[in-house]
Amino acid sequence: MKKAIREVIVVEGRYDKNALSQVVDATIITLGGFAVFNDREKLAFLRRLAEQRGLIVLTDSDGAGFVIRNYLKGALPQDRVKQAYIPDIPGKERRKRTPGKEGKLGVEGMRPAVLLEALRRAGATFADEGATECPGDPITKADLFALGLTGGTDSAAKRRALLKQLDLPEHLTPNGMLEALNLLYSREEFLSRMVKTQ
Repeated sequence: MKKAIREVIVVEGRYDKNALSQVVDATIITLGGFAVFNDREKLAFLRRLAEQRGLIVLTDSDGAGFVIRNYLKGALPQDRVKQAYIPDIPGKERRKRTPGKEGKLGVEGMRPAVLLEALRRAGATFADEGATECPGDPITKADLFALGLTGGTDSAAKRRALLKQLDLPEHLTPNGMLEALNLLYSREEFLSRMVKTQ
């Protein structure tokens, strides 16, 4: 049975939309990939939807997906947009002859359970459950600095290792990683997890 989600979900293309519409009962808008950069009307429409219903951005975890995601972050009201991330899984979609440039599955290639989990982790408002959010203090930039994940000579390598360990996309910027961590963990959970791994 499909899960009803209140927010509007934004994906890159129609194959992503097809895969997602098998899993959720929600309004799903396609961006047409990079075409959204020159489509002022679509951007204005997305802003309106964000204000009224809230948006969830769900792009592929490759470089192109992050270019689109980062563009939308700057163009849409941040307090009305949630970011859903799919894990880096090597492979290719059935309809394609060869894998993408980075050899990762996109949204269309994800199993339904993975898509639902990505939406749940982003804080999607499921009609039958209400929002799932981590209570308590947020993880801060100071926490990342104290853990050596920013500001040090080997911080980038430490971040990459942590992203891999947590099954998060490797292209996350430090700010994107902070946002994703706050969606997934309470500050206490994250800090205790980091103590165990060091």
